[in-house]
Amino acid sequence: MGYIERIQSDLTAAMKEKDELRLSVLRMVKSALKNKEIEKVRPLDDMESLQVLQTLVKQRRESIDQFTRGGRKDLADKEQKEIAIIEEYLPAAPSDDEIRHAIEAAIVEAGADSLKQMGAVIKAARARLEGKSVDGKVLSDRVRERLAGKS
Repeated sequence: MGYIERIQSDLTAAMKEKDELRLSVLRMVKSALKNKEIEKVRPLDDMESLQVLQTLVKQRRESIDQFTRGGRKDLADKEQKEIAIIEEYLPAAPSDDEIRHAIEAAIVEAGADSLKQMGAVIKAARARLEGKSVDGKVLSDRVRERLAGKS
C-alpha cells in the first residue's frame, strides 16, 4: 500500500475517533503528497513520498525554532505533536553508530581529506543510509566535524 492510500485509511480512522489534531495533520500530509503528484504529473514513488514527508518534518522543526525564539511555547508544542504524527510514516532514523560508519566509509570511498570534498562525502554517506530517515543538517554537521578533524 502506497503512502497516500495508507494516509487515507488513517484519515478515515481519525475521523471516526474524532481526533482533530491527527485529522488536520493527515489532511495536510495528503494534500502535500497530492500537490507533489500534480507537480510531477504522475504518481509518486516511495522515495519521492518520503522526501515530501521529510520536508514537512523539516518545516515543522524550523517553525518550532521560530516559535521558541518568539516565546510561543504553545505553538511550538503543537508543531512537535505534528512532527510525531508525520514521523509515524517515516522509516527509522539511523543510529549514531550507523551514521558514523557511513561517514567513515564515504570518506574512504571519496578519498576525502579536507572540507573541499564535503559534498562528495555527504552524497556517498546518504547513499549508504538509503531507506532510512536521515536529517540532512545532522549528516552535514557530522561530516564537517569529521573532516575538520574534531572527531
